[in-house]
This record gives sequence, C-alpha cells and structure tokens, in this order.
Amino acid sequence: MNQRIINLFDEYTHKPLSREVFMSRLTSLTGSAAAALAALSLLEVNYANAATIDLQDDRLLTERIVYPGDGTEMKGYAARPKADGKYPAIVVIHENRGLNPHIEDVTRRAALAGYLALAPDALSPLGGTPTDADQARDMFQKLEAPKNLNNFIKAFAYLKSRKDCNGKFGTVGFCWGGGMVNQLAVNVPELKAAVAFYGRQPEPADVTKIKAAVQLHYAGADERINAGIPAYEEALKKAKVTYELYSYDGAQHAFHNDTAPTRYNEAAAKLAWERTLAFFQKNLS
Repeated sequence: MNQRIINLFDEYTHKPLSREVFMSRLTSLTGSAAAALAALSLLEVNYANAATIDLQDDRLLTERIVYPGDGTEMKGYAARPKADGKYPAIVVIHENRGLNPHIEDVTRRAALAGYLALAPDALSPLGGTPTDADQARDMFQKLEAPKNLNNFIKAFAYLKSRKDCNGKFGTVGFCWGGGMVNQLAVNVPELKAAVAFYGRQPEPADVTKIKAAVQLHYAGADERINAGIPAYEEALKKAKVTYELYSYDGAQHAFHNDTAPTRYNEAAAKLAWERTLAFFQKNLS
C-alpha cells in the first residue's frame, strides 16, 4: 500500500484527526470514495483474527481481575500457566485502542512462555474499552496523565499481593503502551525488564532514574516515533543503562499487531517477540 496512505492512517490514529477529515483526505489519495473504503478495510484492525492462542487453552488459567487504581477501580485480563506455583510477572500494555482481543492474545502468549501476565485496561476510569475503536481512541484524550501513570504503577502492587507472583517484574507495551513502558521504566525502580515496541521515548533527563534493563523495538518506516531515538539512546548510554535497540527495515508502525493487515510484518513480529522472550528469560530468571 502507498506509504502516504499508511502515514495518513498513522496520523488519524495518533492525532486528534476527525474521521470525516481522514476519509476526505483518504479519498483524495485513493481517487474515489469506493477506493477509500477498500483501502480502509485493509488499514483497520480485524479482531476476528486475534486469537492465535485459544481463549480456552487448557494449558492456561485466565481471569478478569480488578485492582485499586488512583481513585478508581482498574480492570484487567490476567493469564498464567495452569500449574500451581510462583511466576515472574509481566504487565502487558495495549495500544491506544484499549484492552482488546489482540492484546488479550498477547497476554496469553506471555503466559505460555511461563509468566503471570496482566493486561490492565487504561480506560477503566471511563467505563472500560468500548468495542468501537474510534470511540476508544477519543477516550484516551480524556485520561488524566498523572493518574493514568499511577494506575499502571499500582498494577505492580496488585501483582505483588498475589500468591502466584514471585516478585520479579517485567513489562511489554505497544505504541501508546510502548510509551507507557518507558514511563514505567523511569518510575518503577523494582522493574527488572522493560520492552517497548515503537513507543514514545521518555525525557532524556529522566533516563537516569531507570533501573531496569531496557529493550526497544522500532519500525524502519516509522518516522514519527523514530525521531526520538537518538536522544533516548544517547541518554541511555550516558546513564549506563543496560539496553538493546532493534530497528526492522521496511516495517511499519504497529508491525507486531497481526490484526492490522497492511502494517503487520510477520518476519519482524516473530523476530521481535523471540527477542522479547529471550530478554525476559535473561532478566527475570
């Protein structure tokens, strides 16, 4: 698909661009309303393909949970191996579409790798993630940043209270969630491993606070997010933070999301996930 179309969709999903304006610009790029609708069907996520691991996989225990947030009740989806025991815990953080079937599937993937995985719903204070993706995107504009950060920080206190958690913590996030991972690395000293997929970088001055090992995955074609890489990497080196940084040539923003047909890159997604699990194994064992 034409890169200008993909860039427009990226602008639509990450900036306050109305659907009316987006469709008008998409029609101009594609040449007709019919062509715009055809392109849109390839751009938007399709959750019918979200479950790579069955919701009822008998190797796992899954549950809907709640935990105390910052003046609110936080909801989430948790999964772990079925065998009783204490497991390292991983907080899985969604994109700016909220806690959806794809992220729940990623949570099950982490659980199958041997972790207690928890995916909080950032939109819990607003009633939870709706089924309409555009509505979910708009709701993110209403979140209060300090409280939102605290809601994710408090996920670790919740995990610590569970009998099936061994007290070793990691986190992985995508897009909006990748940015949150970077913020948690700055604000959660007990975090041991932080993996951010194409996420907004923290302020360079805050990098000195990072105690976790950091792994960063970037899409080669993602100019918007990649603009922040040099300053972040320089700050990581200066602060002597242990980190790994990978860029995937030709990959688009959201390349790991296998429900996003035009942006998903199977080879890059597979390699990045393998690297993620190896990183957790190294730092959480």
